[in-house]
Amino acid sequence: MELKKNPKANVGRNSSLYFAVGLNVMLVLTYLGLEHKTYDKSSTKIDILMLTDQLEEDIPITTINIPPPPPPPKAIVSESIKVVDDVDDVEETVVESTEIGQDDIIEDVVEVEDVEVEEVEEDIEVPFAVIEKVPRFPGCKGNNDQLKACFQKKMQEHLHKHFRYPVVASELNIQGRVFVFFLIDKNGNVTKIKSRGPDKLLETEAERIIGLLPKMEPGKQRNKAVGVPYSIPINFKLQQQ
Repeated sequence: MELKKNPKANVGRNSSLYFAVGLNVMLVLTYLGLEHKTYDKSSTKIDILMLTDQLEEDIPITTINIPPPPPPPKAIVSESIKVVDDVDDVEETVVESTEIGQDDIIEDVVEVEDVEVEEVEEDIEVPFAVIEKVPRFPGCKGNNDQLKACFQKKMQEHLHKHFRYPVVASELNIQGRVFVFFLIDKNGNVTKIKSRGPDKLLETEAERIIGLLPKMEPGKQRNKAVGVPYSIPINFKLQQQ
């Protein structure tokens, strides 16, 4: 048996879609109804105040009576000034000029022969490497080359004998090489001791050692005693334990 109803005329075939659309519309309307805000309207009356007359307030004038200041005290003169005439005559001292003018005559004439010329002896310094005769260290003998070798040997012995490591420098682990410069003057004395090193403690100890050098026979250049500069390195090194 054939159906007489047209399948396109089925009203319930899109009912779920219509239900969902309607539900969404109701939710939107409900949300807008809940979130809508209303305000109370009240009428406000505005009055305009016009001032036609200006109010003036009378301020009373107050007069203050201030007493006048007291008069200044009168100066009291305790002693009278008496003018005394000068009686003693003062003698004027004439100071004569000590400068020599063109018209003055010089009586004392000094001849050139009467002038004594004093010779100033200059301190000559000759390096240790080129001096003709090196300073003689006590106990050294021989020619110039032998004296040089003996001098250097005695210097090493002197350093080993008087060497003392500074206690503070050893505690602070301070070590390094110090270069000491000094001069053996024309009298054989050790002077002008200077040093350069990594720390002041080591420099002071190096200068102390050189200051203990004995007096020597001075070096000679052309049979004349001269000063001889000398430098030597002193190595301060701590032993690793």
